[in-house]
Amino acid sequence: MPEARPRADHTAAATPPDRGPARTTGRTDHDGRTRDRTGDHGAGRTADPPTRRRRPALRGAPWATLGAISAGGVLGALARYGLTAAFGHGPAEFAWAAFAVNATGCLLIGVLMVAVTEVWQAHPLARPFLGVGILGGFTTFSTYVVDVQLAFRAGAPFTALAYLAATPVCALLAVYAGVRLTRLLTRTREGSR
Repeated sequence: MPEARPRADHTAAATPPDRGPARTTGRTDHDGRTRDRTGDHGAGRTADPPTRRRRPALRGAPWATLGAISAGGVLGALARYGLTAAFGHGPAEFAWAAFAVNATGCLLIGVLMVAVTEVWQAHPLARPFLGVGILGGFTTFSTYVVDVQLAFRAGAPFTALAYLAATPVCALLAVYAGVRLTRLLTRTREGSR
C-alpha cells in the first residue's frame, strides 16, 4: 500500500511574501484601521503615508521634446481639421480632402527629413516639432481607415477599394518625391555657388 503523503498547504502559496508594509486602498473601518489590498481589516497595520512616484518610463522623459511634439501636433491637427471641414464628403464619396492632406503631409515629411539631416543644422527640437508634431498631426491615416469603412458600409465598395489602395501608394510616392526633389534642389543650389 502506498504511503500517505501529507496534503500541500495551498494557502501558503497563495499568500505573497512579505514585502514590507502593506499597501492600502485608503479606506478605513469604523475603528479607524486601514484596509490593505487583501481586504484584511488592518491586521494591526496602519497605512503608510502616500509617496509620489513617477512611472519608470517618465523619469528621464525629455519634457522639451514632448512639449514640442504636443505643440506641433495641435497646429497640425487644427490645419487638417480646417481642410477636411472645408472640403467635406459624403460616406459613399472619395475623401479627397483627407487624401490630399495625407499626400501633401508625406511630401513635406520627405522634404523635412532631407532638410534637417542633409542640408542644414537644425535645432534639436525642429524635427520633433515639425516632423512628429505638425506633420504627424496633419496627416491622418486613422481617418483614412474610417473613411474606407464608411464607404463600404454606404454601398460604395469600388470607391472604398480605390481609396484604400491609392492612399498608401500616393503617400509613399510623395515621401520619395519630397526626398528626391529636395536633394535635387539643394545640389543645384550648391552647384551654382
